[in-house]
Parts: sequence; C-alpha cells; structure tokens
Amino acid sequence: MPELPDVVVYIEAIKKRILGQKLETVRIVSPFLLRTVDPPLESAYGKNVTHLRRVGKRIAVGVEGDLWLVLHLMIAGRLHWRARGVKVSKPRGVAAFDFSNGSLLLTEAGSQKRASLHVVAEEDLRALDPGGLEVLEASEESFAKALTSANHTLKRALSDPRLFSGIGNAYSDEILFEARLSPLALTQKLSPDDIERLFAATRATLNRWVNRLREEAGDSFPEKVTAFREGMAAHGRYQQPCPRCGSKIQRIRYAANETNYCPKCQTNGKLLADRALSRLLRDDWPKTPEELESLTGRSAKSP
Repeated sequence: MPELPDVVVYIEAIKKRILGQKLETVRIVSPFLLRTVDPPLESAYGKNVTHLRRVGKRIAVGVEGDLWLVLHLMIAGRLHWRARGVKVSKPRGVAAFDFSNGSLLLTEAGSQKRASLHVVAEEDLRALDPGGLEVLEASEESFAKALTSANHTLKRALSDPRLFSGIGNAYSDEILFEARLSPLALTQKLSPDDIERLFAATRATLNRWVNRLREEAGDSFPEKVTAFREGMAAHGRYQQPCPRCGSKIQRIRYAANETNYCPKCQTNGKLLADRALSRLLRDDWPKTPEELESLTGRSAKSP
C-alpha cells in the first residue's frame, strides 16, 4: 500500500502535470471505484484543478467550485501518466482521468478491486481524514501524546491512521528498526528515551525515503511504487542479513499482516514466535490492511 513517502512523490508528480489543467472527463471501468453519488462526478468535469493535497494515504485533487476528488489506492492501486485518451483495459485498468495534456491512468492488480474514489465538497473533505498526527510537522510532545493515548503495540500504534498519518506496514518496520525498538513493545511502557528515539527515527525515516523516492523519480512520473524497495533495512528482508549487525531478519505473521525485525538490534536476541503471540495480536491488530485503513475518527482506545 503506498504510504506517506510514495504518496508525497505521487502528488508532486501529478501536480506538475495537472495543476491548472481542465478535467475533461473520468472514464471508470470498475463499478466498485466510485463510492459517492452526491455531488455527482460529472459536476467536476470542465473545471480546472486548483489544489492537490495528501489526506493520510489518500490523494485529494481539488477543482474549481470547492469540489474534491479523493483517491485511495489501497494495496494494489497504482497511477500512471499516459497520453490523452489512453485505453483503460481490463483486468488491471480501473479508470482514467482525462486532461487536455494527458490522462492519469489508475490500475489495480488482482481480482479484488479495493481502490476508492470519493467526490466531496470542501466541508466534507475532513470526514475522509482519519485524523492521525502529521509527524513531519509535529512536536515531540504531540507525538508522545498521540503515541501513549492508548496502550497498543508499537507496530499497531505507528500504523493506526487515527494516531499517525500516512504510516503503514512497510515504513513502520523501517522506523522501528531505525529506533532499535521491538514491534511488540507497548506504547504506555516506553521510557522517555524510547519515545525520543522513536520520534527522531520516524522523522528521519520518512524524510529519507521521501528524498530518495523524489530523486529516483526525477522529472519522470513514479512508476515503480512498491512496498518492497531496495535499500530497506528490515521490511521484506526475511532471512536476509541485518545491515547493521549481520543477524538474519525475522518476521511475525498474523492473518494478512507481516512484521519484519532484527532480533539482535530490536528484541535483545529474542525471537517473536507467531503462535505464542496470537492472543496479543488478536487483541491489538486488525486482521487485514483494509480493516486498519477503515478506522476513522481521533479516538484510538479500542483496537
């Protein structure tokens, strides 16, 4: 699922191409994409793009008349910049947003189409925001307050969109590796030093990957958006050597979720066995990424 660094770079690339351009039409192939009926999608046709904004992991495109098209790519949705009028071909083609200078093509791998498009007025845009803290704009004090507002595992807390904006499975692994903290440490049991280290690691990791992905894309449209990237320290590197100590990266699997960590750097050499943790994970972790993404509102006191 594209997370904060990926979405930031997507928005920068889209902004270069469509800001000030007129949205001519949207051609939707998948009937599951559009999730709203009022205002109608057609009310955005013929209007110039005035704003682009990130709302958590969503991409919000504002057009004249205070209308917003809000796109959530979920796990398998990806964007591509193509020649105007590009054919939207099944099974991967989902929709095309046509502008006078080109088309923004949305594709989605797999048979389950979970990407979503909402058309909302300005005053309703806030309802699509789960309310998580923007860590790159936040103080350490506000970070600590959000982190300890409920007693979750660190992995769950970082990935909860009601607590922190734009962080998911991949970058939470990288953040915890950077901070040398166990993914199953409980937020309300952390020391002040732990919280300070986690705050610094979160900001450093997100900034580093935004800059790296920005450099990789250059002036081109970002096409290689994936959760598994060369240069990641822990995520997707099960059984590969830790770049810091050389120990093998380990993982915890629960339902559709996976956590990667270094036992020597993060858990004092202890392996975190899946079956021994089933009750803890069941109580603290949604079974699917979609379930986690569906969480809304600022309260995070229940899993």
